[in-house]
Amino acid sequence: MTKLSVNINKIATLRNARGGNIPNVVEAAKKIESFGGQGITVHPRPDERHITYKDVRDLSPIVGTEFNIEGNPVAKFINLVMEAKPAQVTLVPDAEDAITSNAGWDTIKNKGFLQEVIQEFKNNGIRTSIFVDPDEKMIEGAAETGTDRIELYTEEFAVKYAEGDKTGVESYKRCATIAHQLGLGINAGHDLSLDNIKYFKENVPYLDEVSIGHALIAEALYLGLETTIQKYLELLK
Repeated sequence: MTKLSVNINKIATLRNARGGNIPNVVEAAKKIESFGGQGITVHPRPDERHITYKDVRDLSPIVGTEFNIEGNPVAKFINLVMEAKPAQVTLVPDAEDAITSNAGWDTIKNKGFLQEVIQEFKNNGIRTSIFVDPDEKMIEGAAETGTDRIELYTEEFAVKYAEGDKTGVESYKRCATIAHQLGLGINAGHDLSLDNIKYFKENVPYLDEVSIGHALIAEALYLGLETTIQKYLELLK
């Protein structure tokens, strides 16, 4: 079964809109795990506009499933990850002013940098994943960095699927097959939802984990958090 890691950034966004500590991200993480969520994902950005560095430190000792920290490996982020010691760190090439992740790594151009950062994390027992576009050359480049996994950036698939074009999954299928042949684990995330997750899961082989935040939290407004998580788990079987 493909694991479901729930990104709780949007819960922090809601809290920050009002100030204070409602909703509480630590309590939300506990609830998500109790409802069957198999991982908690956070993506702290340098401006801390949603998940803060304090949130990461608060979450680290209480997450009982897999804790996944995403972000651009600048010095401040690297230090935070080393302190929190999550199960997984996902490297994302975000610009500081990016609203959300919008591109994967050029694993060929950034090979040396990624090798250095990944080795540091792996020396500390932290599994590494690289956020990549569904491009075969970028997958091959990722394998040369020493990463344990890749995370396929799935916006392109989601957009085409919403337009009724199911051929958008083909590049992901090819890239997942290549990644598996190269010994890489395969994660996926961005714009996956209850509408498209089943089709993606059925057509992309060797899928270890999906990380879903924006859609899941939005769907939970209508369905409830527990029901939404249970629906995802059923579709990922």
